[in-house]
Amino acid sequence: MLAAAVAALGGRERPGQVRMAQAVQHAIDADEHLAVQAGTGTGKSLAYLVPSIRHAVASGSAVVVSTATIALQRQLVDRDLPRLVEALAGELPYEPTFAILKGRGNYLCRYKMSADWPEDEPDQLFDPGELTAAGRMVQRIREWAETTETGDRDELVPGVQDRVWRQFSVAARECLGARRCPHGHECFAEQARERAAQVDVVVTNHALLALDAMEDVSVLPEHDIVIVDEAHELADRVTSVVTGRLSDATVGLAVRRAARLVEQGLADRLLQAGEDLKALLSVAPPGRVDDLPPVLGQTLAGVRDAAFACLTALGPRERHDDDPELAGLRRGALTALDDVHDTAQRMLDAFGHASEADRAEVVWLAEGTGRTPPTLYVAPLSVSGMLREKLFTGRTVVLTSATLALGGTFDGLARQWGLGAPGTPREPREEQDGEPEGKSEGRGGTRWTALDVGSPFDYSRSGILYIAGHLPRPAREGLQPAYLDEIAELIEAAGGRTLGLFSSMRAARTAAEALRERLPVPLLCQGEDSTMQLVKRFAEDEPTCLFGTLSLWQGVDVPGPSLRLVIIDRIPFPRPDDPLASARQRHVEAKGGNGFMAVAATHAALLLAQGAGRLLRAQTDKGVVAILDPRLATARYASFLRASLPPFWSTGDPETVKAALKRLAAADSRPAGTGQG
Repeated sequence: MLAAAVAALGGRERPGQVRMAQAVQHAIDADEHLAVQAGTGTGKSLAYLVPSIRHAVASGSAVVVSTATIALQRQLVDRDLPRLVEALAGELPYEPTFAILKGRGNYLCRYKMSADWPEDEPDQLFDPGELTAAGRMVQRIREWAETTETGDRDELVPGVQDRVWRQFSVAARECLGARRCPHGHECFAEQARERAAQVDVVVTNHALLALDAMEDVSVLPEHDIVIVDEAHELADRVTSVVTGRLSDATVGLAVRRAARLVEQGLADRLLQAGEDLKALLSVAPPGRVDDLPPVLGQTLAGVRDAAFACLTALGPRERHDDDPELAGLRRGALTALDDVHDTAQRMLDAFGHASEADRAEVVWLAEGTGRTPPTLYVAPLSVSGMLREKLFTGRTVVLTSATLALGGTFDGLARQWGLGAPGTPREPREEQDGEPEGKSEGRGGTRWTALDVGSPFDYSRSGILYIAGHLPRPAREGLQPAYLDEIAELIEAAGGRTLGLFSSMRAARTAAEALRERLPVPLLCQGEDSTMQLVKRFAEDEPTCLFGTLSLWQGVDVPGPSLRLVIIDRIPFPRPDDPLASARQRHVEAKGGNGFMAVAATHAALLLAQGAGRLLRAQTDKGVVAILDPRLATARYASFLRASLPPFWSTGDPETVKAALKRLAAADSRPAGTGQG
């Protein structure tokens, strides 16, 4: 089937793709989990889709494919799956079907549009100049609602702000359910779920996969196989889903939703608790909260108790004597009150443990920015137990990405997933019957295997890894003159064509402002336009350079001569004041582990590998990855980080690198057909 698909799509067989497809089929047949590192160019989508479709058709059970983002969902549904289904027309007894499924909040809610719900944002809280813009967005949504067949937010172009969209959508816990809702028979979210329940392949995202696993009510249809693409992001996405937030704004939302349904005194009590929280957070220092100050404990208890009083007054969630509008109002109020109550209780429970090793969650305060008030957050120090219990039990899971073996092993990410460590993946080799290498019996008896199928790219001939060991160690803040000089010289040698990946937005802007006057090529900086438009301009105009930060480390796919040089200013360790990363590091150390390697170095290795992976996106690509941080050559942890990078030819000689870039620039400028020399 894979051979037929590759031939029909005009491709050619790739050994890594064949090995991966065989390994996925073996995992499905043997009922064991599989982690596959498949480098850029392997064709991993086909490698997991072909055996998945084969299983779905043979078993009659759906396969769930989860991606990191909704954009990747669309790529699978709009491009990869339609082409594959057509290619396999003669290989299967019937034409496989597929559908995309997102969280309920991505779909227009007809009931919320028609019912008299309290606004999530009082008076919209817009500036006078923005009120007109928000009003135009509201009007566009209402006009679009008359014609849309899916109610899918992504089909509303141009898009609208989140706070406007929230007035027309509901979260899963707010929904009345199709049977009770007056618009249940025409609900867009229910229609999407019905389509997903009838297909062979359901494409979703990590956030919805996490919600399906963690919540009592199933969101996804029955399934026994899950494919997790871009699996290096799984733990972070799950952490985001289970992170609690508490501010005067979240309390205020609960007050507005409950005010019509409970006695005025109860609503006023919760309102006052929110005001007390606002006053406290406005003067508290931002950062991690290691010990519970008495005043914070009293304030959180006040919020919790006031929310509980309102919940008690509202009564049970399901009351059959409610009319639909009242039921909707009650459901919305109960959801907001539950969130406030449960989050406040989680924050109180995060303290008072006998030792640091016993702590399960961390609390921190983020300072307000613009319309966002100071907000308290609570997040788990690890989601490994949740994943092991909720995701890896009762189904077969295949995890894949171009970046899984950090420091040469799967150990780091395996610990995050709760699977234990299978050891060092071997070099790609011939397999017998698709039997993967690196078998392991993970903690809790979770059987899984690890496999690195390599990449079709010849990294040592196509790319150079340049480590600028002669530069000074990076400063705590900003870019030193020596770094700016080095960047300028490298870009001049490359004739532009540079993606600059910086550890902070401040560093990216500093470099852009300082170098625009020195360089004869166009230089774009993230934030000057939408990221999508900036990447488009960068790809279309070869001499152009693009500087930016985190989203560019993983989100740029520009094959060809528009990208010949990737510059990384420093090793991307988490900031020392990052509350979650620093708490996780301290927690590992309290349990006797190496917190720096388990958290900071693993984080840096993942981002370095993703950033370096921007260079070669097609087999004809060539270029240089320049890492300016000399610690990558001298520090004790340097070998771990370098082992996470593609196997480029490596050098520390700037003259060698500049000469190579000049040769590439000269070859790119020659007319087609004259050879590259």
